[in-house]
Amino acid sequence: MAMVRNSIGPNGYVADELIVSRAGVRIRIGNTDAEGRMAMVDLLTYYKEKIIAENIQNPEMFTIATLTGHCCMAVGFDYSIILDNGPARKKKTAQLIQEAGDRVGDLFEISTIRREDFKFNEGKSEYEEILQSNNAPSSRTPRGHQIPAAFLIQVSKLDQHGNDSDLPIPFSHIDIAGSSGSFPGVPTGAPVGK
Repeated sequence: MAMVRNSIGPNGYVADELIVSRAGVRIRIGNTDAEGRMAMVDLLTYYKEKIIAENIQNPEMFTIATLTGHCCMAVGFDYSIILDNGPARKKKTAQLIQEAGDRVGDLFEISTIRREDFKFNEGKSEYEEILQSNNAPSSRTPRGHQIPAAFLIQVSKLDQHGNDSDLPIPFSHIDIAGSSGSFPGVPTGAPVGK
């Protein structure tokens, strides 16, 4: 489980800082409040490496987080969003999870990661390969919940394991920001049916 504390002070990371990921990708920090994707991406990379090294058959990778406020803007509160990469979409992972959720309470919406989401993350200078975030909140960024999912795919280099690769690796991200409830408050146990 990836966990992070967004520290303030000399040990915290700062906007415009360059950080190299586990996969060796140079990332420019755009928003220190987008710390969740930074914590998850190295763990995602670790398990991708493990799948390859151990020749794990029929892998399926998932990340689950309260990643974006945009999730709430897109589908409202009480719902989670599932986003698949190409291999997961081919297996209908999001659709199957949505259908299972519908049996207990209409829990999930499916969203699609598009090429412009990957393009948005591309570095703007010779120093970074990927931009971690712009400096606006995700709730004020068009496609603000798809872009972080694309970031996870790009920085972990899962984009090299798409449908057209020799080793496609299915990956789905579930954004539970909308269904997790307000903080502080009583946790919802999301996703749960109503």
